[in-house]
Amino acid sequence: MTLSIQNLSVVIVSFYSEDVIHDCIKSIPNEIKIIVVDNSGDKLFKENIEKKYNNVECILSSENLGMGPGNNLGLRYVKTDYAFILNPDVILKKNTIDEIISESNKIQHFSIIAPISNKEDYPNYQLDDLKHLTKHTLNPFKVKSVDGYAMIINLKRLNELKSFKNTNFFDENIFLYLENDDLCKRIIDKNENIYVVPSSKITHLGASAVDKKYNEQVELSRNWHWIWSKFYYNKKHNGFFSALTNCLPTFISALIKYFFYLITMNSKKKKFICTGA
Repeated sequence: MTLSIQNLSVVIVSFYSEDVIHDCIKSIPNEIKIIVVDNSGDKLFKENIEKKYNNVECILSSENLGMGPGNNLGLRYVKTDYAFILNPDVILKKNTIDEIISESNKIQHFSIIAPISNKEDYPNYQLDDLKHLTKHTLNPFKVKSVDGYAMIINLKRLNELKSFKNTNFFDENIFLYLENDDLCKRIIDKNENIYVVPSSKITHLGASAVDKKYNEQVELSRNWHWIWSKFYYNKKHNGFFSALTNCLPTFISALIKYFFYLITMNSKKKKFICTGA
């Protein structure tokens, strides 16, 4: 089956995201089933959000799974052939879904298709050769990868590939960062296609998915997981030496900063450095 409103579900992983997730949900057509995986395990959040929206099912995780494993959990509840992975701080335009459906039906086959961010200076995709893209192109174009905050996965097509069976789409060794790069690389390595549709636009608030009162907790987690994800990703795809080469400068820089903040008795900065900033 082709991509359609009836054949599409949405998966959103949340973590103390109540401040922004409502704008995200309201921007999604209410005939589309939305599965929210709440990594904070908040029973009141689940009760309120399922009561407010008839098309939302909230799954509470027993622990903070992170983005990749959280998406995998949500995908296990998807009964359609396509799943739209969204961050809670993404807002769709009025015609985002219609445009991506219309353009997808002109493409012979794809494993991932994504809308385009309205922030031109921060594109949500990577190309092999930037010279191949006309800045104001209107046609869908192939990319090397897309950011994980907004992408539609062709579950039916990926399930036909041995390495993606049993909803093991995201590598669960990656808690945060690069889980989408890993998925896209594995797809490209299988000679599958990833497209971006420039007529289908979204707004990504960026770094706003978590309530601000948890900023320090989240910052500590992000700092650590960025270094780990960078090392793991490079080791997985390029070998241990490449991982060491890529991550060692960051690690040495973190040590230098740590000792500097230790000497200057800046305990808050030191704490962030300890976690890998």
